[in-house]
Amino acid sequence: MNSSRTRAMSIFLALVAGAVIGALGALSGKFDTPIFHITGLVFSGGWSWACLAFLVGYARRSKIESAVLASSTLAVGVVVYYTLKWLSPVAPIGMSADGMEVEGVSSGMLAWGIAAFLFGAPMGLFGNLARIPGIGGLLFRLLVPLIAFVETSARLEAEAGNAAFGDVTWGTIRVLAVLIALALVGHVVWGWARSARKRESQASH
Repeated sequence: MNSSRTRAMSIFLALVAGAVIGALGALSGKFDTPIFHITGLVFSGGWSWACLAFLVGYARRSKIESAVLASSTLAVGVVVYYTLKWLSPVAPIGMSADGMEVEGVSSGMLAWGIAAFLFGAPMGLFGNLARIPGIGGLLFRLLVPLIAFVETSARLEAEAGNAAFGDVTWGTIRVLAVLIALALVGHVVWGWARSARKRESQASH
């Protein structure tokens, strides 16, 4: 009973996380403050959604459940995002909010909902495979930092100076991605060295 309750709670929390990331992405653009500008930049990036799917998969023991729950979590995020956009639209300058939402909400929700299932499932599976200890799971654990680095590098090159706090936010994310990747590699190397020393110590005795 406790095991079933714990499992159900973990599934519920994953779906709540999807709703939260969708809400943050949708609502951040409605407030003209630095923290919301930065939050909008973070949660509008594909890497943050990929990270969520990855972490959901990492937390599950079953590969099938990792894939299904990760894609479902992203789908919930997409639904919440576009629902909030529809309820409280913010139109770009020169556009009608009503017209923009009529055209954009249903098509956007459908397109990104499909993308959530297509890309969420493999990211969840990769998160599950990242549980493999040592070098076997290292490449999977490096996946999210790699995605974050590539995406933020591309945005810095293409959109530098176009978004408030954009350069600082993307640059910071890129640096953190490199540091996390180095830490992950260092952890594996340290574990390998410790195991080697342990084997040498046992052999000498």
